[in-house]
Amino acid sequence: MLYPRDTPSRERKELGGLWSFRADLSPSRDAGFVQRWYRQPLRQTGPVIDMPVPASFNDITQDPSLESYIGWVWYEKEVLLPLRWLQDDLNTRVVLRFGSAHYYSIVWVNGVQVVEHEGGHLPFEADISSIIQGSPGIPCRITVALNNTLTPHTLPPGSILYMNDTRRYPKNYFVQNTRFDFFNYAGIHRPVVLYTTPSVYIDDITVTTTSSDSVATVQYQVSVVGSTLYSLSLSLYDQEGKVVATGDGPAGELKVLNPNLWWPYLMHETPGYRYSLEVKMQAQVNGAVLEDVYTLPVGIRTVHVTSTQFLINGRPFYFHGVNKHEDADIRGKGLDWPLVVKDFNLLRWLGANSFRTSHYPYAEEIMDLCDAYGIVVIDECPAVGIKMPQSFGNKSLQHHLVVMEELIRRDKNRPSVVMWSVANEPASELAPAAYYFKTVIAYTKALDPSRPVTYVTEANYALDHGAPYVDVICVNSYFSWYHDPGHLEVIPLQLTAQFENWYKTYQKPIIQSEYGADSVPGLHSDPPLMFSEEYQKAMLREYHSVFDKKRKEYVIGELIWNFADFMTNQGTTRVLGNKKGIFTRQRQPKSAAFVLRERYWKIANESSCLPPVIKSHPLFLR
Repeated sequence: MLYPRDTPSRERKELGGLWSFRADLSPSRDAGFVQRWYRQPLRQTGPVIDMPVPASFNDITQDPSLESYIGWVWYEKEVLLPLRWLQDDLNTRVVLRFGSAHYYSIVWVNGVQVVEHEGGHLPFEADISSIIQGSPGIPCRITVALNNTLTPHTLPPGSILYMNDTRRYPKNYFVQNTRFDFFNYAGIHRPVVLYTTPSVYIDDITVTTTSSDSVATVQYQVSVVGSTLYSLSLSLYDQEGKVVATGDGPAGELKVLNPNLWWPYLMHETPGYRYSLEVKMQAQVNGAVLEDVYTLPVGIRTVHVTSTQFLINGRPFYFHGVNKHEDADIRGKGLDWPLVVKDFNLLRWLGANSFRTSHYPYAEEIMDLCDAYGIVVIDECPAVGIKMPQSFGNKSLQHHLVVMEELIRRDKNRPSVVMWSVANEPASELAPAAYYFKTVIAYTKALDPSRPVTYVTEANYALDHGAPYVDVICVNSYFSWYHDPGHLEVIPLQLTAQFENWYKTYQKPIIQSEYGADSVPGLHSDPPLMFSEEYQKAMLREYHSVFDKKRKEYVIGELIWNFADFMTNQGTTRVLGNKKGIFTRQRQPKSAAFVLRERYWKIANESSCLPPVIKSHPLFLR
């Protein structure tokens, strides 16, 4: 799915800002459908409030019932469109696109249903040309019904528990249970846009790259919709605007001499180098010539996995990075540019070269910056908390395959994405997990043979039924925290055994995909005690001593849990959320951030791939 861009043949109109909003508080949460709220402006069927888009709705108001609301909510916005979009004879196609909405969405335009989509975190769109064209001057009314209920067959899964004892609970009382440790924020989380294309248009582009020392190959496939009579021409530009290769036709390859490869941050003096692939389509429609132009950023790089190494462009790559969340005060999971840029500045200050999109695909705007800055990504789908046996059945499996297809179609051309993760901490010790993950991983590799596939496990190495099918072992462990809490002295023995058991069993490279400890900012204790900043630092150092031994063998990465504190459901072990961040939720550093910064810059400057110029980098730790 191509990201909407302004081009000579395409226009886009952002629909962010204030939308009308109403939560359906009826006992069955179905009043909006029974009363057909989509048939007329939402304000005419009852009270509405202003709701910012993009944002989660949970923390915007002072209403506690909305903070934890489960069920259908309704959004609406009216917008006037340019006259040139509305004239039938101009062969213009108008598309409504949502970057993501959590979780189940139904969309109407002027009372006509145009699209239905299951799943948060991924984009969906609808061609609305036939509804809006021929009616100039009439506002385009966009109505969205959105349901955040999670079931055993959604991704992530969940369950609804009804409390039927009216002596203890109000009538019709229920709670949403989940098996993941982050808040189930909901709303329209990413940009909503209207964009145009010609009626014959470039629908998709797929690019894969190979390279040697002196020449690279960019293989391409272009899909055109609307006609079979068209021509295609392609030009690949470098960052100086020079054409370095040309081609034509819907499939082929471009040869690039002396290519500038896409390198990760801190692995090259010019990380994140991207070319621009300009695709031009011309078609004859009713005697008129239609032209569509789309420009795709292209990074030339290769990925290869051995039994002990992860290679990018043929050189060993060591993941020294973080796990993150799309999470912040007030806005929840809503895309927020100041926050995004701040996070990338902190990543580079830290010396982090990578992160995992725990535990769902992140916004396309975030992924764009990963491509541009050279931040390597393990791209994870929303399959977190697959614990119930019924979540391994055919219904769940079918949806999981659809989600992987949507994710790969969105992110397949990104050089920063070096590996797909199909799940986080599933109950992979259950017997059905073998067939389930064999199928999901095989399907993922069929969709994209160019990248390795993993999932993140917390299961015992001897009981994990999905591990035989992954390319890289990703292991989460919290020794001296969830296991043997307070006993830092057990970490060297237990962590060493963890690595040796996994490697002896599978002979595959290993990433420590999560480790960490909660720390309350400003809470100090010496000797270190749990929840103090000192304990968090001490735990990290114990883990690091083992990493330094095993990264000489087969450990290829370490990702701290977590980059920043984040909100969770309320519970007796969570004081306003999870406090395992090395930064606070407001992005201020805890003591552990400086420990990690010193370590990551040391690792980067030990790398044989690193040019000496990096030592004068403005972010280098002095």
